[in-house]
Amino acid sequence: MTLSGFSFLMAGVLLNAVAQLLLKAGTNVLGVITLTRANWTSEFGRMAVEPHFIAGTACYVVSLVVWILGLSRVPVSVAYPMLSIGYVVNAIAAYYL
Repeated sequence: MTLSGFSFLMAGVLLNAVAQLLLKAGTNVLGVITLTRANWTSEFGRMAVEPHFIAGTACYVVSLVVWILGLSRVPVSVAYPMLSIGYVVNAIAAYYL
């Protein structure tokens, strides 16, 4: 594995972990989100303007691009197990959230 391949994969994994934590922080701000036929537009509106949700979505988009760049350099059989690092990062960081 090259340094660039490893760097792209790690950046993708860490961005994905940050995205998860930002989305959770957003739900902490908004409270329970209940989607029904009557309120789905207002609930999506609340989520669309919540800064944590905006940042989390942006992290997901960048994470996807960076992950694809990594996959173009590293076999998926090597890259996919690296996703488990994100679980560890999230578990530790979520303790403090």
